[in-house]
Amino acid sequence: MDKFNAIVIRENNNELSFRREMIDLSSLSEGNVIVHVNYSSLNYKDMLGFQLNGGVIRNYPMIPGIDFSGEVVQSDDPDFVVGDEVVLTGYDVGMAHTGGFSEYARVPGKWLVHIPATMGMRETMIYGTAGFTAALAVDRLQRMGMNNPKARILIAGVTGGVGSVALAILKNLGYENITGMVHNGEREQIARDFGADHVITSSRLDKDQKPLTSAKYDFAIDAVGGEVTSQILPAMAYDGIVAITGNAGGNQLFTTVLPFILRAVSLVGIDSVSVDMETRNRVWNLLAREWDVTTDLRVEEISMDQIPEVVNKIKDGQHIGRTIVKI
Repeated sequence: MDKFNAIVIRENNNELSFRREMIDLSSLSEGNVIVHVNYSSLNYKDMLGFQLNGGVIRNYPMIPGIDFSGEVVQSDDPDFVVGDEVVLTGYDVGMAHTGGFSEYARVPGKWLVHIPATMGMRETMIYGTAGFTAALAVDRLQRMGMNNPKARILIAGVTGGVGSVALAILKNLGYENITGMVHNGEREQIARDFGADHVITSSRLDKDQKPLTSAKYDFAIDAVGGEVTSQILPAMAYDGIVAITGNAGGNQLFTTVLPFILRAVSLVGIDSVSVDMETRNRVWNLLAREWDVTTDLRVEEISMDQIPEVVNKIKDGQHIGRTIVKI
């Protein structure tokens, strides 16, 4: 553990640089548990961390990587002992606290989750932050009444990380009427291959921004945000619910109050960063057992040196499914 590999992002004269470096424990943020990292994953938020003014990394130098799984090698937390397999998503990791693109991570034990016995370290990162967020969205919608297998469900961004995992979970649970929304026609067949019953492109949503359009969907998981959210809301049925998980399409929301007061539509936010530990453990156990879809997902495994290449794919909108990083 004297010297080990990590991806380090540095800022100099308002320019960012990043490369693999040999570092030691003094380069890691403080914490009472040290984890030997086995896997991390690449998420939309990771891509933002590699961009100047991306709104993710708060101080430099920084080791990026907003999630990881690994094995405890040192612990001053009574809840964790050497050899425990753990997973971490969220909190400030990869943002203000050194993250998962490193052979070792040092974090507060209160941020860690014991990996369920039926799940391995690799499987946790097949889900990663994106999959965990997708599961939170499905869980929230089910607790709000999404229990009819014939419910009309829309998933915006269905070929991305959150969308593809959400689709796999829903199909595994028996939902039969899922529409996947993709950015362009090139991805329509991919969405069908992933299991979508119907596919539309964002260009085929109503662009007129009418306050209300024909009611097409009972529930929606929106991993895109921006204009797409504005177009989804008027198309929701009475008592419809939209769970929004991301902002790849922008932060601004342009709508009217009419979907909310005339159709009783609900817009609920899904946060995976600060969610309570009871929910974290419950959802990870769902993903390890009843909701296990790891074999149904499109997964690419890469090395640390390939991270910049995949980051550029995410930035250019060319990334599909999940990418895990073998540290």
